Amino acid sequence: MKGKKILFSLVAMLTIGVLAGCSSANNTSGSSNTTGSKPLDTVRIAYFPNITHSQALVGMQNGQFQKDLGSTKIEWKQFNAGPSEIEAFLSGAVDIGYIGPGPAINGYTKSKGDLQIIAGATDAGAVLIGKKDSAIKSVKDLSGKKVAIPQFGNTQDLCLRFLLQENGLKDTTKGGTVQIVQADNPDIVSLLDKGSIDAALVPEPWGATIQAKSGASIILDYNQIWKQGKYSTAVVVARKEFIKDHPDVVEKFLKTHVELTDYLNKSQTEASTKVNDELNTLTKKPLDKSVLDTAFKRLTVTVNPETEATKEMIDMSVKAGFIKEKPDDKGLFDLTILNKVLKAKGEKTIN
Repeated sequence: MKGKKILFSLVAMLTIGVLAGCSSANNTSGSSNTTGSKPLDTVRIAYFPNITHSQALVGMQNGQFQKDLGSTKIEWKQFNAGPSEIEAFLSGAVDIGYIGPGPAINGYTKSKGDLQIIAGATDAGAVLIGKKDSAIKSVKDLSGKKVAIPQFGNTQDLCLRFLLQENGLKDTTKGGTVQIVQADNPDIVSLLDKGSIDAALVPEPWGATIQAKSGASIILDYNQIWKQGKYSTAVVVARKEFIKDHPDVVEKFLKTHVELTDYLNKSQTEASTKVNDELNTLTKKPLDKSVLDTAFKRLTVTVNPETEATKEMIDMSVKAGFIKEKPDDKGLFDLTILNKVLKAKGEKTIN
């Protein structure tokens, strides 16, 4: 009996050792810079009901994200503003999210490096518009005028302040002559119609929508705002702790994100229709086809987060007073898993 017990114990120990070895191998196979991946029942993914978050909208509409993540259930979290999404990240209520680079930078700063950019989503997609029959033909003509942006500290706000600086202008809070006001995108149409504002720098599809509804004129097109349109309007962020604990989930998510980006670029007409269908489901307000087509022509769907341009936004945020002091940006980006996915697909990696 004693010999049988010893033999049983040896077999049990060997079995545990083999299982542990298999477990260790399975955990590290999908990891970028971590030792393993913890089991995960649910991943919380944030997004806006906006065409700049097209990968999220198409992936929700066709179920591709959920299919690729398998047994890990997706809990989609809808937001309408960057700061509220950042607060959700800081409280641990969101794991991965689509968001503008301005709020992403603020989140990285507030979290002391815990929130990182793991991919790009959309470039450009914003225009500077003036009210109907406006005499404003250039940025210099904004002197003495009132200009709206969707939110203080967001990407459009930073771009506007950069444009003013380039043209020797400042906003009134800095002793300048241009009054910058915050207004929700849907309200900007009526504000322009009433003459309450003279111009606005807005993301798509609002630029095309305002044009169609109020006859607003384009002062600067999408590729004239900043860096010929080579700057991020939307990026993908994740908590550093989440990336470390669940690299396999992040990899599956980014693989789907890359595939959807390729699909959006190769089949834009079909893909934009799917985006519009999902917008209709979420908001009950689908876009007119002419607005949809114009809006999509003004943005670039890409996985590249335009690292240099995004880092420049840090300096812009400091100058505007949205960040008290410049943070160390070395940990702002973690593109390790994205590049692993791109390399596996035979696509060019991103520095």
